[in-house]
Amino acid sequence: MDKHIGVSDEPSAEAVDQRRASLVEIDKPFWDRIWPVIACGAGLFSDGYLNGVIGSVSTILATIYPEQYAASPAQSNVSAITFAGQVLGQLVFGWTSDHWSRKWSLFISTIIVILFAILGAGSYGAGGSIPGLFAALTAYRFFLGIGIGGEYPAGSVACAESTGELKSGTRNRWFVLFTNVQIDLGFVVAAIVPMIVVLATGENHLRAAWRICLGLGFLPPLSLLWLRYKLKEPESFKRGTMSKTHTPWLLVIKYYWYRLLIVSTIWFIYDFSGYSFGLLSSQLLTNLLGDNSKLWVSFGWSTLLTFFYMPGCILGSFLSDWIGPRNALGYTVLLQAAVGFIMAGTYSFLARPEYVGAFIVVYGVFIALGECGPGDNIGLIASKTCATGVRGQYYGIAAAMGKVGAFVGTKVLVLMYNNYYAAGETVKAGQYPFLISSALCVVSGLLALFLLPHIGQDTIEEEDASFKAYLEQHGYDVSKMGLGDSTENIVEKTGPKESL
Repeated sequence: MDKHIGVSDEPSAEAVDQRRASLVEIDKPFWDRIWPVIACGAGLFSDGYLNGVIGSVSTILATIYPEQYAASPAQSNVSAITFAGQVLGQLVFGWTSDHWSRKWSLFISTIIVILFAILGAGSYGAGGSIPGLFAALTAYRFFLGIGIGGEYPAGSVACAESTGELKSGTRNRWFVLFTNVQIDLGFVVAAIVPMIVVLATGENHLRAAWRICLGLGFLPPLSLLWLRYKLKEPESFKRGTMSKTHTPWLLVIKYYWYRLLIVSTIWFIYDFSGYSFGLLSSQLLTNLLGDNSKLWVSFGWSTLLTFFYMPGCILGSFLSDWIGPRNALGYTVLLQAAVGFIMAGTYSFLARPEYVGAFIVVYGVFIALGECGPGDNIGLIASKTCATGVRGQYYGIAAAMGKVGAFVGTKVLVLMYNNYYAAGETVKAGQYPFLISSALCVVSGLLALFLLPHIGQDTIEEEDASFKAYLEQHGYDVSKMGLGDSTENIVEKTGPKESL
């Protein structure tokens, strides 16, 4: 179902083996192999934390400023504007990571995240203006999104390429553990921190609480700054970049448009429900518990709910090695759809304060399956189904479509919930988001199982060799690809090293 147009000859097994051998050095210590994976991928913790914590911060701001904030566009803008910045960041840094440098694109995006996380926490309106405060926070969140967006094509792509030096049969899990697991861990911490901060400051000092919650977001990227400065370009980038020659865009589009469309559609669907439910969960629980419940109690239940992210994403990291990313995504997202339909069908029973525990369990299983399947595997699939020379842009476009889905989801599902809830139709307010998301999960599962290619442990090597053969077949001078200092050149002179 996923044949590339115009490709008649597959690369030889010897060519793929030689390229694999050029990456794997058996005498290299494990730490030297794993730390680039950590440095490249773990920054996505900031994405999870800073996107997750804004839901609780928004709840705090609505409590402090019930008229200026809750009844204005600021509530929607502060939560959603980061996605617009992320789309821009993913596209810009996708280009720079292919045409300039993986390392420095990642380093600059880290600086942007640190700077605007600090500025966001210090947001202030001129003369103490409350609307000015919201405008400043919105602007800083947009630029923060640009930095977070750069983490995706620069960091995740380099992370995937760095896993090539790890043992076959474990590469997918290491990628997932330092990308999506970090995002989910960020979401969990983003749920815990507001509860602790509100308990520590008391509900009489919420103006300090929301700033503390946002300000803590600069610490994770700061902790990675030195490791990222010490990074070297991945070996795949050294030999496969087109930064020193022109990119044959017509050939690239002809070769990858169909696959990119499928990957982008799946990512759009995943983020449509994933991020909007992340923002909606705090609101759902607040309304479920009633007006008499204290704010920290709502945050406590929200924290318990987000813990379901972790078993889902950790199990999924191993599942992607055991049965392959395509099957792990497809079958798991179909299970998620089934649970979502159950959630919608029983919502009238679950949406009662006395059954909040049952609500958390069913909702938590729904979330866990989403992380086990598409959450873990869509980034893995995007990073391994494209050749190195255009991988950053390919990944950036797919990830950007995901953020468009997140933006649309936060508008559609959250507004739908609010409108029905305001009209007094509380059951429909909860049912319809689950029905829509579950139907989209079915679409996503079918797309994955029937239209995505098989992805194995050496897919990056095979894809690079296949794409290079395709370019040669169409008259492109592949000798100008790369930086000229990759170990592949050494292998051609001395012979391949022993492979793991």
